Amino acid sequence: MIYGQQQNQDMDTNYIIFNVSELDLIDFNQVIENLPETLRYSIDGTKTFVKWIGNEPAFISELVSKSIIYNNEDMMDILHTDEWEHKLIY
Repeated sequence: MIYGQQQNQDMDTNYIIFNVSELDLIDFNQVIENLPETLRYSIDGTKTFVKWIGNEPAFISELVSKSIIYNNEDMMDILHTDEWEHKLIY
């Protein structure tokens, strides 16, 4: 993949955060991730997210705990918070 193509794909990627209690509602055929095991989880294990390119997957409307839809830049900022990232203490 050419660098510019990856950059464009990142700009078109959408993310939504939700509670892991709703994992059974996720249709993994409609998102980039394949299985629950391929998801990233919050440090406390209560939240996760999925990402997709293009139209919003139909199952998103069924998620009660869903966040707003984030773009790539906003999601990267969120993932660098204490809720999602272990901080090394020296």
